[in-house]
Amino acid sequence: MSTAERVAAGTLGERYRRVRRRTERYFGLVREEAFFSRPLELRHPIVFYRGHLAAFAVNTLLKRALGRPGIREDFEILFERGIDPADQAAAVQASISAWPPRSEIEAYVAEADVLLGKALAEIDAGHAGLPALALEAALMCLEHEKMHQETLLYILHRLPRSEKVVPAGLPPPVVGDAPPPEIVRVPGGWVTLGADRGEIAFGWDNEFPRASADVAAFEIDRYDVTNGEYLEFVEAGGYENEKYWDADGWAWIRRDGVAHPLYWEREGNRWRWRGMFEDLDLPLSWPVYASHAEAAAFARWRGRRLPTEAEFHRAAHGTSSGRERSFPWGEEPPDFTRANFDVYRHDPVPVGSFPAGESFWGIADLLGNGWEWTSTPFSGFPGFRASPLYPAYSADFFDGKHFVMKGGSPATSPEFLRRTFRNWFQPHYPYPYATFRCARDAA
Repeated sequence: MSTAERVAAGTLGERYRRVRRRTERYFGLVREEAFFSRPLELRHPIVFYRGHLAAFAVNTLLKRALGRPGIREDFEILFERGIDPADQAAAVQASISAWPPRSEIEAYVAEADVLLGKALAEIDAGHAGLPALALEAALMCLEHEKMHQETLLYILHRLPRSEKVVPAGLPPPVVGDAPPPEIVRVPGGWVTLGADRGEIAFGWDNEFPRASADVAAFEIDRYDVTNGEYLEFVEAGGYENEKYWDADGWAWIRRDGVAHPLYWEREGNRWRWRGMFEDLDLPLSWPVYASHAEAAAFARWRGRRLPTEAEFHRAAHGTSSGRERSFPWGEEPPDFTRANFDVYRHDPVPVGSFPAGESFWGIADLLGNGWEWTSTPFSGFPGFRASPLYPAYSADFFDGKHFVMKGGSPATSPEFLRRTFRNWFQPHYPYPYATFRCARDAA
């Protein structure tokens, strides 16, 4: 174990306890009667995530990495993995007719916490004879839980208000005017995608190995597309005009009756934003949250396209010298003067609110405030190898039907703001806090 790994391992116990405390706060937002609710038709009910976080850690750290027995084999199968159905019909097929009583699930979670805490203490202490994968498995479990904290938040966003507990002391939403739209020309250059193993403390298998790409000059929006800009598309009949949609997208909005972004609601003659804990008049200066299909349709309407993953990297991390930055602004770690992340706020803020977070080219909000869709289908870099701890994590989604997202949202933990992290979803999945900006080839 290297010195850097020992430093990381020495904090595992406390990091795990901090992660668990935050998870408990989020589950505390759910009223008892809503525990088995299913706010999203394309996901399991809330109860699944209660069991999944513990079962994943038991399966990954205790069983696969350390070769130890689990707790309940039936739970470690039932709660092992979520669903990713293409539509509501497929979601019904993937549904489970009956879930265990909450008392049994809570007992399982409590026992898992004890066993996992002991295992992490052994790794912290550097016990001899621990398998080589033990540290990686521990870091994977920490990141997995933080990843699902964001999942849980956007699930709870759709939970009826009567089934949620509103925390005290919430800051008021930030509203205001958006800066005028601008287009930035980014010169061509080489970009680095991913990393080599050992280059970063932890990464998921799709972040490896390091790859490079030569990006031609392009133009890109300085700011994410706002609700105000997207409203023009809606009012221009964008959802009624087939020419702006690909075949699958057009079939989707017709089949499901989609006529506007998920987070918008119509009340009489005005549009409203459905917030986590309160609704408000549609904030025109906030980035629009939309599915990939909706983002691509808007871009076509504007005569542009979504940027590629490599173009996002060039816009976010590139410089005129060819040196690439770890973050858009430089090498300093993220903080709340540069981006809206880590539940600094539950909602977005107006685009352009963080001048200190702009990239070398002056492009704003590339981290936080909303994941950013790209046009790149999710796949592995050349030389990709599936993780032995979680072989299905990425490879099962290399199907041309999922698209890469970059950046981060208001709910994203700081670990995922690293340059190499890649998120992805299906094009018709409308629930994540995901926005976009438009690009085009340079003239």
